[in-house]
Amino acid sequence: MVLAELDYTIEIPDQPGWSQKNSPSQRGKDAGTRQPVVILLGWGGCRDKNLAKYSAIYHKRGCIVIRYTAPWHMVFFSESLGIPSLRALAQKLLELLFDYEIEREPLFFHVFSNAGAMLYRYVFELLQTQRRFCHLRVVGAVFDSGPGDSNLIGALRALAAILEHRHAMLRLLLLVAFTLVAVLFHILLAPLTAVFHTHFYDRLQNTGFRWPELYLYSKSDEIVRARDVERMVEARLTHQVPVRSVDFVSSAHVSHLRDYPAYYTSLCVDFMHTCIQC
Repeated sequence: MVLAELDYTIEIPDQPGWSQKNSPSQRGKDAGTRQPVVILLGWGGCRDKNLAKYSAIYHKRGCIVIRYTAPWHMVFFSESLGIPSLRALAQKLLELLFDYEIEREPLFFHVFSNAGAMLYRYVFELLQTQRRFCHLRVVGAVFDSGPGDSNLIGALRALAAILEHRHAMLRLLLLVAFTLVAVLFHILLAPLTAVFHTHFYDRLQNTGFRWPELYLYSKSDEIVRARDVERMVEARLTHQVPVRSVDFVSSAHVSHLRDYPAYYTSLCVDFMHTCIQC
Protein backbone atom coordinates (compact mmCIF):
# COMPACT_ATOMS: atom_id res chain seq x y z
CA MET A 1 0.00 0.00 0.00
CA VAL A 2 1.29 3.46 -0.87
CA LEU A 3 0.21 6.74 0.73
CA ALA A 4 1.28 10.26 -0.27
CA GLU A 5 2.84 11.00 3.08
CA LEU A 6 4.75 7.72 3.52
CA ASP A 7 5.76 5.63 0.53
CA TYR A 8 5.64 2.19 2.08
CA THR A 9 4.49 -1.31 1.16
CA ILE A 10 2.81 -3.78 3.48
CA GLU A 11 2.41 -7.48 2.77
CA ILE A 12 -0.06 -9.48 4.80
CA PRO A 13 -0.39 -13.28 4.79
CA ASP A 14 -3.50 -14.64 3.11
CA GLN A 15 -6.22 -14.38 5.75
CA PRO A 16 -9.88 -13.38 5.55
CA GLY A 17 -10.27 -9.64 5.78
CA TRP A 18 -6.63 -8.79 4.95
CA SER A 19 -5.52 -7.33 1.62
CA GLN A 20 -2.55 -5.26 0.58
CA LYS A 21 -4.87 -2.87 -1.28
CA ASN A 22 -7.49 -2.47 1.44
CA SER A 23 -7.56 0.02 4.27
CA PRO A 24 -6.39 -1.15 7.73
CA SER A 25 -8.51 -4.08 8.86
CA GLN A 26 -10.34 -4.46 12.14
CA ARG A 27 -9.13 -8.03 12.28
CA GLY A 28 -5.48 -7.18 12.91
CA LYS A 29 -5.67 -8.18 16.56
CA ASP A 30 -7.67 -11.29 15.85
CA ALA A 31 -5.37 -12.98 13.35
CA GLY A 32 -4.09 -15.26 16.08
CA THR A 33 -0.53 -15.42 14.84
CA ARG A 34 2.48 -14.78 17.01
CA GLN A 35 4.83 -14.46 14.10
CA PRO A 36 6.48 -11.04 14.29
CA VAL A 37 5.69 -8.03 12.19
CA VAL A 38 8.86 -7.58 10.15
CA ILE A 39 9.93 -4.05 9.23
CA LEU A 40 12.49 -3.71 6.43
CA LEU A 41 14.42 -0.42 6.30
CA GLY A 42 16.06 -0.11 2.90
CA TRP A 43 19.46 1.22 1.85
CA GLY A 44 19.97 4.57 0.12
CA GLY A 45 18.42 4.60 -3.35
CA CYS A 46 16.85 1.18 -2.82
CA ARG A 47 13.72 0.44 -4.84
CA ASP A 48 10.76 -1.47 -3.47
CA LYS A 49 11.36 -4.29 -5.95
CA ASN A 50 14.81 -4.76 -4.38
CA LEU A 51 13.37 -5.00 -0.87
CA ALA A 52 10.65 -7.37 -2.07
CA LYS A 53 13.24 -10.15 -2.42
CA TYR A 54 14.03 -9.85 1.29
CA SER A 55 10.38 -9.43 2.18
CA ALA A 56 9.64 -12.82 0.63
CA ILE A 57 11.89 -14.51 3.21
CA TYR A 58 9.50 -13.53 5.98
CA HIS A 59 6.18 -13.31 4.16
CA LYS A 60 6.46 -16.92 3.05
CA ARG A 61 6.71 -17.87 6.72
CA GLY A 62 3.51 -16.15 7.73
CA CYS A 63 4.85 -12.75 8.77
CA ILE A 64 3.29 -9.39 8.10
CA VAL A 65 6.03 -7.36 6.40
CA ILE A 66 6.36 -3.59 6.08
CA ARG A 67 8.92 -2.23 3.62
CA TYR A 68 10.17 1.33 3.61
CA THR A 69 13.19 3.24 2.33
CA ALA A 70 13.93 6.80 3.44
CA PRO A 71 14.45 9.39 0.67
CA TRP A 72 18.10 9.52 -0.30
CA HIS A 73 18.35 13.31 -0.03
CA MET A 74 17.35 13.13 3.65
CA VAL A 75 19.90 10.41 4.30
CA PHE A 76 22.81 12.12 2.59
CA PHE A 77 22.07 15.80 3.20
CA SER A 78 19.65 16.30 6.11
CA GLU A 79 21.51 13.90 8.39
CA SER A 80 24.88 15.30 7.35
CA LEU A 81 23.65 18.77 8.32
CA GLY A 82 22.42 17.48 11.66
CA ILE A 83 18.75 17.96 10.72
CA PRO A 84 16.71 15.09 12.25
CA SER A 85 14.10 15.00 9.49
CA LEU A 86 14.11 11.20 9.54
CA ARG A 87 12.51 11.28 12.99
CA ALA A 88 9.13 12.26 11.54
CA LEU A 89 9.33 9.37 9.07
CA ALA A 90 10.19 6.95 11.86
CA GLN A 91 7.17 8.13 13.81
CA LYS A 92 4.84 7.66 10.83
CA LEU A 93 6.29 4.19 10.34
CA LEU A 94 5.49 3.20 13.92
CA GLU A 95 2.01 4.72 13.63
CA LEU A 96 1.29 2.24 10.83
CA LEU A 97 1.25 -0.48 13.48
CA PHE A 98 -1.71 1.25 15.13
CA ASP A 99 -3.42 1.93 11.80
CA TYR A 100 -3.40 -1.80 11.06
CA GLU A 101 -4.04 -2.74 14.71
CA ILE A 102 -0.98 -4.92 14.89
CA GLU A 103 0.82 -2.92 17.57
CA ARG A 104 0.57 -5.82 20.04
CA GLU A 105 2.50 -8.20 17.82
CA PRO A 106 6.26 -8.70 18.32
CA LEU A 107 8.40 -6.53 16.03
CA PHE A 108 11.46 -7.66 14.11
CA PHE A 109 13.66 -5.24 12.15
CA HIS A 110 15.81 -5.94 9.11
CA VAL A 111 18.03 -2.91 8.56
CA PHE A 112 20.11 -2.25 5.45
CA SER A 113 23.27 -0.18 5.26
CA ASN A 114 23.62 3.25 6.85
CA ALA A 115 20.39 4.63 5.39
CA GLY A 116 18.39 1.98 7.21
CA ALA A 117 20.48 2.38 10.35
CA MET A 118 19.86 6.14 10.43
CA LEU A 119 16.11 5.59 10.36
CA TYR A 120 16.33 2.73 12.87
CA ARG A 121 18.13 5.11 15.25
CA TYR A 122 15.04 7.32 15.43
CA VAL A 123 12.76 4.32 15.81
CA PHE A 124 14.42 3.19 19.02
CA GLU A 125 14.64 6.78 20.28
CA LEU A 126 10.86 7.06 19.85
CA LEU A 127 10.43 3.79 21.75
CA GLN A 128 12.31 5.41 24.62
CA THR A 129 10.68 8.83 24.62
CA GLN A 130 7.10 8.56 23.32
CA ARG A 131 4.46 7.15 25.64
CA ARG A 132 2.38 5.84 22.74
CA PHE A 133 5.24 3.64 21.55
CA CYS A 134 6.79 2.53 24.84
CA HIS A 135 4.81 -0.74 24.97
CA LEU A 136 5.87 -1.88 21.49
CA ARG A 137 7.89 -5.08 21.83
CA VAL A 138 10.93 -5.48 19.60
CA VAL A 139 12.32 -9.02 19.65
CA GLY A 140 15.35 -8.66 17.38
CA ALA A 141 17.15 -6.84 14.58
CA VAL A 142 19.22 -7.87 11.57
CA PHE A 143 21.79 -5.44 10.16
CA ASP A 144 22.83 -6.07 6.56
CA SER A 145 25.97 -4.23 5.35
CA GLY A 146 26.10 -1.82 8.23
CA PRO A 147 26.17 0.23 10.25
CA GLY A 148 29.35 2.05 9.35
CA ASP A 149 31.09 5.00 10.94
CA SER A 150 31.93 8.22 9.04
CA ASN A 151 33.52 7.22 5.74
CA LEU A 152 33.53 9.90 3.06
CA ILE A 153 34.87 7.67 0.27
CA GLY A 154 32.28 4.99 0.95
CA ALA A 155 29.47 7.55 1.16
CA LEU A 156 30.53 9.09 -2.15
CA ARG A 157 30.50 5.67 -3.79
CA ALA A 158 26.99 5.05 -2.46
CA LEU A 159 25.73 8.45 -3.61
CA ALA A 160 27.36 8.04 -7.02
CA ALA A 161 25.51 4.72 -7.46
CA ILE A 162 22.20 6.40 -6.58
CA LEU A 163 22.86 9.21 -9.07
CA GLU A 164 24.14 6.90 -11.80
CA HIS A 165 21.32 7.67 -14.23
CA ARG A 166 21.11 11.41 -13.52
CA HIS A 167 22.54 14.04 -15.84
CA ALA A 168 26.33 14.18 -15.54
CA MET A 169 26.44 17.85 -14.47
CA LEU A 170 23.75 17.37 -11.81
CA ARG A 171 25.54 14.27 -10.55
CA LEU A 172 28.81 16.18 -10.25
CA LEU A 173 27.19 19.13 -8.46
CA LEU A 174 25.48 16.87 -5.92
CA LEU A 175 28.65 14.91 -5.25
CA VAL A 176 30.62 18.11 -4.71
CA ALA A 177 27.89 19.55 -2.50
CA PHE A 178 27.79 16.43 -0.37
CA THR A 179 31.59 16.41 -0.05
CA LEU A 180 31.60 20.00 1.15
CA VAL A 181 28.82 19.34 3.68
CA ALA A 182 30.50 16.21 4.98
CA VAL A 183 33.92 17.82 5.35
CA LEU A 184 32.50 20.93 6.99
CA PHE A 185 30.15 19.30 9.48
CA HIS A 186 31.85 15.97 10.17
CA ILE A 187 35.49 17.06 10.16
CA LEU A 188 36.01 20.80 10.57
CA LEU A 189 32.98 21.48 12.79
CA ALA A 190 32.67 18.01 14.31
CA PRO A 191 33.02 19.16 17.97
CA LEU A 192 30.30 21.78 17.50
CA THR A 193 28.00 19.48 15.53
CA ALA A 194 28.23 16.82 18.25
CA VAL A 195 26.70 19.26 20.74
CA PHE A 196 23.30 19.26 19.05
CA HIS A 197 23.35 16.06 17.00
CA THR A 198 24.82 12.71 18.01
CA HIS A 199 26.06 10.64 15.08
CA PHE A 200 23.83 7.64 14.44
CA TYR A 201 26.76 5.21 14.73
CA ASP A 202 27.52 6.42 18.25
CA ARG A 203 23.85 6.20 19.24
CA LEU A 204 23.60 2.64 17.98
CA GLN A 205 26.73 1.65 19.88
CA ASN A 206 25.38 2.89 23.18
CA THR A 207 21.64 2.29 23.06
CA GLY A 208 20.34 0.55 26.16
CA PHE A 209 18.03 -1.88 24.38
CA ARG A 210 18.98 -5.54 24.80
CA TRP A 211 17.10 -7.46 22.11
CA PRO A 212 19.29 -9.83 20.03
CA GLU A 213 21.15 -8.48 17.00
CA LEU A 214 22.55 -10.20 13.90
CA TYR A 215 25.18 -8.46 11.77
CA LEU A 216 25.70 -9.62 8.17
CA TYR A 217 28.65 -7.97 6.47
CA SER A 218 31.62 -8.57 4.18
CA LYS A 219 35.29 -7.64 4.06
CA SER A 220 34.74 -6.98 0.34
CA ASP A 221 32.22 -4.22 1.02
CA GLU A 222 33.49 -0.96 -0.54
CA ILE A 223 30.73 1.22 0.95
CA VAL A 224 30.75 0.25 4.65
CA ARG A 225 34.04 -0.90 6.14
CA ALA A 226 34.05 -4.33 7.75
CA ARG A 227 36.01 -3.01 10.71
CA ASP A 228 33.21 -0.55 11.49
CA VAL A 229 30.70 -3.38 11.72
CA GLU A 230 33.11 -5.43 13.82
CA ARG A 231 33.63 -2.47 16.15
CA MET A 232 29.88 -2.15 16.52
CA VAL A 233 29.60 -5.83 17.38
CA GLU A 234 32.26 -5.45 20.07
CA ALA A 235 30.51 -2.42 21.52
CA ARG A 236 27.15 -4.19 21.68
CA LEU A 237 28.75 -7.19 23.37
CA THR A 238 30.16 -4.91 26.07
CA HIS A 239 26.54 -3.84 26.71
CA GLN A 240 25.66 -7.52 27.20
CA VAL A 241 23.51 -7.67 24.07
CA PRO A 242 23.11 -11.13 22.48
CA VAL A 243 24.97 -10.59 19.22
CA ARG A 244 25.92 -12.78 16.30
CA SER A 245 27.91 -11.68 13.25
CA VAL A 246 28.64 -13.35 9.92
CA ASP A 247 31.33 -12.21 7.48
CA PHE A 248 30.44 -13.26 3.93
CA VAL A 249 34.01 -12.35 2.90
CA SER A 250 33.50 -11.98 -0.86
CA SER A 251 30.07 -10.43 -1.43
CA ALA A 252 29.64 -6.73 -2.18
CA HIS A 253 27.53 -4.15 -0.36
CA VAL A 254 23.94 -5.39 0.21
CA SER A 255 24.66 -8.32 -2.11
CA HIS A 256 24.85 -11.17 0.41
CA LEU A 257 21.39 -12.53 -0.44
CA ARG A 258 22.17 -12.41 -4.16
CA ASP A 259 25.46 -14.29 -3.76
CA TYR A 260 24.43 -16.71 -0.99
CA PRO A 261 20.62 -17.01 -1.16
CA ALA A 262 20.17 -20.25 0.77
CA TYR A 263 22.68 -19.43 3.51
CA TYR A 264 21.44 -15.86 3.91
CA THR A 265 17.82 -16.99 4.14
CA SER A 266 18.58 -19.66 6.71
CA LEU A 267 20.52 -17.18 8.85
CA CYS A 268 17.63 -14.71 8.89
CA VAL A 269 14.91 -17.30 9.49
CA ASP A 270 16.79 -19.15 12.22
CA PHE A 271 17.65 -15.88 13.95
CA MET A 272 14.05 -14.70 13.79
CA HIS A 273 12.82 -17.94 15.34
CA THR A 274 15.44 -17.68 18.08
CA CYS A 275 14.32 -14.13 18.86
CA ILE A 276 10.66 -15.15 19.10
CA GLN A 277 11.51 -17.89 21.57
CA CYS A 278 13.61 -15.63 23.83
